[in-house]
Amino acid sequence: MAERLHAVLREFKNAADVGTPSDQVRNALLERVDQLARIDLPDLESEPLPLQPESLDLILSALAFQFINDLPGVLAQIRRALRPDGLFLAAMIGGDTLTELRQSFASAEAECEGGVSPRVAPFADLRDIGGLLQRAGLALPVTDVDRVVVRYDSAFSLMADIRRMGATNVLTERRRTPLRRATLKRMADIYARRFADPDGKVRATFEIVWLSGWAPHESQQQPLRPGSAKVSLEAAVKKVKP
Repeated sequence: MAERLHAVLREFKNAADVGTPSDQVRNALLERVDQLARIDLPDLESEPLPLQPESLDLILSALAFQFINDLPGVLAQIRRALRPDGLFLAAMIGGDTLTELRQSFASAEAECEGGVSPRVAPFADLRDIGGLLQRAGLALPVTDVDRVVVRYDSAFSLMADIRRMGATNVLTERRRTPLRRATLKRMADIYARRFADPDGKVRATFEIVWLSGWAPHESQQQPLRPGSAKVSLEAAVKKVKP
């Protein structure tokens, strides 16, 4: 987060960190902003974020938005809280995160129980997030992805880490009956067979989606009016062909 802000050549006087679960981001950015407030996500999603309209130059969030049901609503509130030309910068878990665990559970349940229950929460796709930024009214939206692969001794070690993070299954459509021991063992066997390295350790993928956008301002670059181009795309392509 600090590296990405370092590339932005402007000062931020009033900033807020929305929902980030630890102090690491705030500690890293104390010298970058004059005031950095911590804003917790409401316990009830019907409650608005405690942000005043056009009160902030910068809003940040790290690894919190994947737990929000109404992400479009939260992004719209963030857009309203930014002053003109204010920046929104966030990172959230997305896409193919824990794809190995999801695939292994699906195969094991289909084999042992004759059906599949959602065990891993769905995460937002990169293209969908870009659309949500535009829908919220943010200008110059940008999204990109970092992929991190973590290795564990077994699928059980990975699941223990997830439990310690407080990120176990909270889906309303999950199966309510206890998970069978045979299904769990079969899942671990499938995981080890499909996603293990030569040394026996298994891989777990975490995809971190970065998203940023600006509150609209007249100084920002604007798209050209449709039909105003003076050179056709076909002519430009022919010109660069060898």
